[in-house]
Amino acid sequence: MRLRALLDTQTLGLRLLGGEDELDRTVRGVMTTDLRDPSRYLSGGELVLTGLAWRREPEDSERFVRILASAGVAGLGAGEAELGAIPDDLVQACARHRLPLFSVDETVSFASITEHVVRQVSSERAGDLAAVVDRHRRLMTSGPTGGGPEVVLDLLGSDLDLRAWVLSPTGRQIAGSTLAGSGPELPADLAARLAGEHLAAARSGRRGPHRIGLEGATYSLFPIRHESRDLRQTLLSDWLLAVEADAGDWSEERLDLLHGVTQLIAVERDRRDAARTVRRRLAQEVLELVQTGAPPAEIAARLRVAAPVLLPGLGTAPHWQIVVARVEWEGGDLPGGPVAQSLLEEVLVDPGTFGPEPSDRIAVAHTGDEAVALVPLPVPEEPEDGSGAAGLHADALLSVVREPLGRGLDGDGRLTVGVSASVHSAEGLRGALEEARHARRVAAARPGRVCAAGHEELASHVLLLPFVPDDVRRAFTARLLDPLRDYDRRHRAELIPTLEAFLDCDGSWTRCATRLHLHVNTLRYRVGRIEQLTGRDLSRLEDKLDFFLALRMS
Repeated sequence: MRLRALLDTQTLGLRLLGGEDELDRTVRGVMTTDLRDPSRYLSGGELVLTGLAWRREPEDSERFVRILASAGVAGLGAGEAELGAIPDDLVQACARHRLPLFSVDETVSFASITEHVVRQVSSERAGDLAAVVDRHRRLMTSGPTGGGPEVVLDLLGSDLDLRAWVLSPTGRQIAGSTLAGSGPELPADLAARLAGEHLAAARSGRRGPHRIGLEGATYSLFPIRHESRDLRQTLLSDWLLAVEADAGDWSEERLDLLHGVTQLIAVERDRRDAARTVRRRLAQEVLELVQTGAPPAEIAARLRVAAPVLLPGLGTAPHWQIVVARVEWEGGDLPGGPVAQSLLEEVLVDPGTFGPEPSDRIAVAHTGDEAVALVPLPVPEEPEDGSGAAGLHADALLSVVREPLGRGLDGDGRLTVGVSASVHSAEGLRGALEEARHARRVAAARPGRVCAAGHEELASHVLLLPFVPDDVRRAFTARLLDPLRDYDRRHRAELIPTLEAFLDCDGSWTRCATRLHLHVNTLRYRVGRIEQLTGRDLSRLEDKLDFFLALRMS
């Protein structure tokens, strides 16, 4: 769509402040940001929306606009809610760089503008598909309260007397007809079986619709997918349309109509995927900060930004959990990260929930073959036992989805998942990430296409200690603990009791210092001495586990 079309849409509340000669620029997407340098998230053609939180002094405007212009964005929309009138220095900077500038009335949300642009851009991508199913165009033109897959499913019921559901690849129900008496909800076990049959049929190379008879009824399964050079890139993230009917005897016209309907629902899926971009970016930013060892204060600042987005209206800071997933294909010819990201976004949703919205509270990033989820846990008060939030459990996480996903991965793929314990501060996120990754490696050692392990299983290898030869035990413990024992004998320093208490307190400086009746600085000195004598790092999960085992075997 063109910038000019946005300006002509009065409900968006946009006012042009400069760039009249550039209004024929094409808008390919929307990005909302208050980063001082958002360049790494820009690909060109975006309408950038900002609340101006990055502006601390007039000189900031020139730098920010220069970055946007270099990235080839289509235009800039500045909100009036923060500063009121748009600063003159921003208007002048946009004029110098020939970047169209709009002011956004404080009564109009950025989400409304994003939804409008995504809907229009998606509609243009759909081309003439709406003409194929002209009587179902209401999906493309309805407002936020009347649009969505439910509109199409209601029309299928009223016009064609068809009961239909939109399902995720795990079998969770995204949408069903809302017509009275239509019985929109499918039993969870039936929906999971339909999803599994669909994935198995698609992996076999058969063209849809796939017909399957279950529990005395015949269902026709239509894929709702993006175009892809490799089916594995989208199969495990695509929705499907399940229709209670046998499409084997349908006319070409009716089949064309249903295929057109799947394309219209795909447009809606694209719109919702675009809204997920903000959450993915939040997760990516936090992950990069954690992995690069950024100061906890900087990580905490990003978490404060993430919490309202993922848990709107939350009164207190949540606990957080990290879940790591990895999808690996035999032959290694296809990156598994994007697939793992889409799968994790679905797997982390309660399978009993209805609709697409529950996944709006999950932020997942990916790199290489790995996806990392930042999951907020709304905990109003710290439990009295100090255990933190209960959170997600690995043994229950995949119980419902294991069967359908196993069929989708059958032959050449594996999904392995690791779950950390909950943490209540930015300081704990690095350890949580290592913990989740280590748990995933435990899951990867198990047989099966879909496996998960949790933090509570990381100590289960203690059960194997009786089978470790005595000489191996002695060598292992001597290498780690003898330097500490020798130091304790010569200096009466109590490094061994300090190490035991530190591990027992899960690395919490405050709790350990309280238990030992020490000042935190004294505790830090002792832990530093332990690390110096052993060459280990007690912030690393692997080294903590080695010390834990050595103490158990000594």
